[in-house]
Amino acid sequence: MTGFAPEEFQARLAHAQNRMQAAGLSALLLTTEPELRYFTGYLTRFWESPTRPWFLIVPASGKPVAVIPSIGAPLMAQTWIDDIRTWTAPDLVDDGVSLLIDTLAELTPNGAAIGCPDGHETHIRMPLADFRRLQAGLGNRQLTGDHGTLRALRMVKSDAEVARIRTACQVAARAFARVPDIASVGTPLDQVFRRFQMLCLEEGADWVPYLAGGAEQDGYADVISPATQEPLKPGDVLMLDTGLVRDGYFCDYDRNWSVGPASVAVRDAHARLIEASDAAFEQARPGATTAQLFHTMNAILTDGSAGTDAGRLGHGLGMSLTEWPSIIAGDHTELQPGMVLTLEPGIAVNGKILVHEENILITEGAPEFLSPRAGPEITEL
Repeated sequence: MTGFAPEEFQARLAHAQNRMQAAGLSALLLTTEPELRYFTGYLTRFWESPTRPWFLIVPASGKPVAVIPSIGAPLMAQTWIDDIRTWTAPDLVDDGVSLLIDTLAELTPNGAAIGCPDGHETHIRMPLADFRRLQAGLGNRQLTGDHGTLRALRMVKSDAEVARIRTACQVAARAFARVPDIASVGTPLDQVFRRFQMLCLEEGADWVPYLAGGAEQDGYADVISPATQEPLKPGDVLMLDTGLVRDGYFCDYDRNWSVGPASVAVRDAHARLIEASDAAFEQARPGATTAQLFHTMNAILTDGSAGTDAGRLGHGLGMSLTEWPSIIAGDHTELQPGMVLTLEPGIAVNGKILVHEENILITEGAPEFLSPRAGPEITEL
């Protein structure tokens, strides 16, 4: 399964065009993988190559128009998009810019405001020189921000999107359950990482673009360093944090294991992480804010303990590993049914840290764990 029914995309388009009308936008210009895929279902790993730019125009009325390199036309033709305009790329003189200008001029009136996502976590995926040519070539049409249109749309998932995230979480759960088969005293950490990715693929992941973690005595120094060849030792805490993809959607949660019996400090810290995660989960209902979830977890984590300086205690999740919002003190995003969040408390332990992460769904009532909830007792390998 690699696509949604056309009705899914029609609904997304209708919501977008309603917001565009309210904001006075004549079109959206989209350039990044999740933005294009949100409106088209165009799923490919070819984005790993930075050589070619890709464009999608969402007009104020009518279906989106793809302006893409010719190599992508056959796959785009399998989506619900039927207006596909191409050029032979890479073109070192005019890499789609003239075609894009002509298409925007056709689809928008003189003086139009053309919105590009411009908030936190966004970027424009084309060379700066080409972007300046585009600006100059639009005449009295103006490139502006999208007034948060894409952020608002992507933040609240449809039932079909939630189903995919739930499936990705289930794939990871089956892989996590098999970690005792691949990790024990003497196993090099980099071997654990490689084997765990293989487990994810065996259990149904399409690919594993993100895997982080660590293993050190009574905790780990950070959660983003590459794995070393250091073998696991008694007293280590092993953590694996996976962002695997299934049908274009991520899961993102971790699990911790003690290599041999855990120290009292580690057992207590792990139990506090679960306490913090559970407290935020109980609070995660429509009308609450992400700032409130942050303060709830932070109060438990810092009661006689030090923080981890991670910057946030969770985030949104979907087509990207991390999405809006951020669970920080300064983000007052109100929770809505359909939002998928990670809860990611971290705690310091004798100069090291422990981090725990769960994936949850905001519903009309009580929230739902999409990742299988971990208990307070750390699992021993």
